[in-house]
Amino acid sequence: MDRIWLDNYPKGVPADADISQYNSLIDLLEESFSKYKNDKAYVLMDKALTYGELDRKSRDFGAYLQGLGLKKGDRVAIMMPNVLQYPVALAGILRAGFIAVNVNPLYTARELEHQLNDSGAKAIVIIENFATTLQAVIKNTLIQHTVVTGVGDLLGFPKGAITNFVLRRVRKAVPPFSLPGSVKFCAALSQGAGKKLTKPDVRSDDVAVLQYTGGTTGVSKGATLLHSTIIANLLASEAWMQPGLNRKPIEGQLTFICALPLYHVFAFITCSLLSMRTGGVNILIPNPRDLGGTIKEIGKYKFHVFPGVNTLFNGLANHPEFAKLDFSQLRIANGGGMAVQEAVAKKWLEITGCPICEGYGLSETSSGVTCNPTDTDEYSGTIGLPMPNVHIKIIDDDGTEVPLGERGEIAIKGPQVMAGYWQRPEATEEVMTDDGYFKSGDIGIMDERGYTKIVDRKKDMILVSGFNVYPNEIEAVAVNQEGVLEAACVGVPDKNSGEAVMLFIAKSDENLTQKEVRDFCGKHLTGYKKPKHIAFVDEMPKTNVGKILRRELRDDAIAQMATTEK
Repeated sequence: MDRIWLDNYPKGVPADADISQYNSLIDLLEESFSKYKNDKAYVLMDKALTYGELDRKSRDFGAYLQGLGLKKGDRVAIMMPNVLQYPVALAGILRAGFIAVNVNPLYTARELEHQLNDSGAKAIVIIENFATTLQAVIKNTLIQHTVVTGVGDLLGFPKGAITNFVLRRVRKAVPPFSLPGSVKFCAALSQGAGKKLTKPDVRSDDVAVLQYTGGTTGVSKGATLLHSTIIANLLASEAWMQPGLNRKPIEGQLTFICALPLYHVFAFITCSLLSMRTGGVNILIPNPRDLGGTIKEIGKYKFHVFPGVNTLFNGLANHPEFAKLDFSQLRIANGGGMAVQEAVAKKWLEITGCPICEGYGLSETSSGVTCNPTDTDEYSGTIGLPMPNVHIKIIDDDGTEVPLGERGEIAIKGPQVMAGYWQRPEATEEVMTDDGYFKSGDIGIMDERGYTKIVDRKKDMILVSGFNVYPNEIEAVAVNQEGVLEAACVGVPDKNSGEAVMLFIAKSDENLTQKEVRDFCGKHLTGYKKPKHIAFVDEMPKTNVGKILRRELRDDAIAQMATTEK
């Protein structure tokens, strides 16, 4: 099908962005470091890091890593929340010629061990608050070098020292740990300052980042993002945001609110890298769940771009203090990760005067590949139009494109799509068509304008506040508990998180309790994967070959919930 959506593109947005203008993501970043060297790049707790400082510190960190004897293409994990050290470590890793591996700092030991081993990471930069998790598994991994940092390490004196003291001694937020041979982040910067950073021969088709996602087999897989992959997404995103930014004059430096976690692909691209591409400043919010603290922090700034998920927009819009903020400069509120609900979009627009512009993307597509126009106030109920360079078609189970207006799986092609799953050719083959389209697993309908609406999910994946949860992983954990005969996991609607995890258990021990199941899962699964609902059943519904019918369990659970609500 022709790219019918191009006729509905906002004025000035190109059909394609020229990704050949940069040899690597390193060149793109270093251009921004030089061009905006005196401007702020990141702000945390009122402490600003300029582009010039980011340039220097990331150069020092890259030189330190090269001094360890790591070779081009070695993987270096980053396990940090939204702190100033994150962009320094990321840029340093890339500039040294290594591959960055984003790691959720809330991972359990089991989850961390799998990701470190799957990626083959030889080094890790970790926030000290979660160093005990690494301590538990490091001997089972290939990690040779560990850099540990405290939240306050780059906040300057005395704020940094006070922050670290309070977190360590007062709030007891840093459990005691032992990582022999580990180096403190500031010490690594000091060591690197005395060394030369050798610019590696990195090209556009080299791997830049491994972005981990869940797997339908319960195995977390690394989406392989090349330098060209990320460049394509950044240039397309930059072009797409211009109509929204240009609706009214902008005062001051372009300011992004970064309340989403940087290790997640949405914030990684749309906040961290896109902000640096455009010379913007990122206001880092380490804990967006603290709505009062978040509102107090963002209230200090006139901000222009606010990426978020439906749950965050909803929480803020319903907080009494939020409406008191100054929204005069807000131009783009970019919704993603999960569906934006119409009621939330309406309330947000009433309060801020800026629409939520919903988009769609996955780790496998380096974040957003479709988006609603940024210069409209209308709620479309769709994921918008394919962005520059992106081709989308709706296909049936045989891979044949269906007519407009009919249901089918959303298939995506373009330079934004991953090169494949890291060292998993069979898994890659399963999700790619013969003509190079990535099969998303989401069922959608495209209209005659090129707008697509998601209507179902082909996979059993559960979407909790924008994070992917795969039933097989939850089930694999649950069946290891004594007293569990069989387990089945489904997603059910949840007004706060979009969907919630529901776990069905067939018991082999009648004395097993829900609390025991919940506690066991809590030890082995990070927060958003933990079952919110647990139900015991006498037996599981199955096919004639013995496969558990998750869909039947889900439908029964939803029907029961609806009856209860009445």
